[in-house]
Amino acid sequence: MTLRRLAPILALSLLAVALAGCNKPAPAPEAKVETPAPKPADAPAAPKPVEAPAAASEVPELKLATLDNGEFELAAHRGKWVVVNFWATWCAPCLKEMPELSAMDAMREHIEVIGLAYEEIEPADMRAFLKTHPVVYPIAIVDTYDPPKAFDTPRGLPMTYLIGPDGKIADKFLGPVTAAMIEGAIAKAGGPAAPTEAKPGQS
Repeated sequence: MTLRRLAPILALSLLAVALAGCNKPAPAPEAKVETPAPKPADAPAAPKPVEAPAAASEVPELKLATLDNGEFELAAHRGKWVVVNFWATWCAPCLKEMPELSAMDAMREHIEVIGLAYEEIEPADMRAFLKTHPVVYPIAIVDTYDPPKAFDTPRGLPMTYLIGPDGKIADKFLGPVTAAMIEGAIAKAGGPAAPTEAKPGQS
């Protein structure tokens, strides 16, 4: 074969070599470096349950001038059961329960009663009324526009609270009460039970 015929073959061979030199070898795959997964942020500690504050002891305060020119202060009667009775001269159920409350106050050394007249009335008129409806326990006139804040404003009359020897409200009655109801509430709250009356023929 002559050199002239070989020239085109050599040219093609050189061109193929040249083209092969232009192709960059494919880069080797980089080794994947596994980065440790970020640690989850520490979860905030669960808040401790807030204990509800203990309910305040319901120890009402009461200090009023009474119609006998004296003064009644509830705190001075600690150690006894005190019946705080809201009433009015125009309230028929109130008038009906007054004699029984008066007898209980007189007969039970551990029970005392205070009557709070919840009405607009002059002291002289109240004294005149009590002459026909006498009671042995003290009576005080309550300002209906500024009643004792330690007690709920009466939603009806009569309204009676039983205060324990510790000064706390032991029970509350809306409507007429009897001595038996009061003494039953005292016994239920841990106080002395009403004495059992002897039956006829028993000593």
